[in-house]
Amino acid sequence: MNFVSSPTEMTTSVTDAVLVIECMVITASLWRLSGKDRWRQALWCWVFGLMTLSSLLGAIAHGFELSDFTRAVLWKPLYLSLGVLVALFMVCAANDWQGRIFAQRLAPWAIAVGAAFYGITELSGGAFAVFVAYEAAVMLSALAIYFYLAVARRLNGAGVIAAAIVVNLVAAGIQASSAYIWIIFPFDHNGIFHLVQMAGTAMLGLGVHLSMRSNVG
Repeated sequence: MNFVSSPTEMTTSVTDAVLVIECMVITASLWRLSGKDRWRQALWCWVFGLMTLSSLLGAIAHGFELSDFTRAVLWKPLYLSLGVLVALFMVCAANDWQGRIFAQRLAPWAIAVGAAFYGITELSGGAFAVFVAYEAAVMLSALAIYFYLAVARRLNGAGVIAAAIVVNLVAAGIQASSAYIWIIFPFDHNGIFHLVQMAGTAMLGLGVHLSMRSNVG
């Protein structure tokens, strides 16, 4: 299997690979935390675990010379993992806002929405704009929740999580653009998206760690 010849596809693949490592470290560190709310820890581990999987699939799809069929097959689980990831993020927000019982009732519906998102992307020919709209709607709702929790001082780290959501929304906006920069190597909109997402993911991991010290949730 050969690497792609496109420099921007290669930087996109490498930054995806860095995200894989980052998300794996955050997932492992969250799971090792000692706390009374293991369900909440597991929920966040699922979020970062799905980020790991989608980044890994992205690194392979962008970094290697693949047949059109193989690349199309890789996009299917990638879109599905992204859809469920975003839905579970909303479950995490609901858990921090309204508690476990509400979040547990919401979880099956959220997973169904994630699966429906996958179906929509399939019907629309894998259009990434569908994911951008879906992610924006869910993340703006989660942002409102964590902003409220931060202002009300109901959850440690809520302000950091809210800031991380803003950074990731900015990253999503960049990915939907035609941005291009040169930092030693060339980065197109996908590569820049990953660079910004690295910062947002680190902030999110920090915020979740801080929130584990809260008595709420």
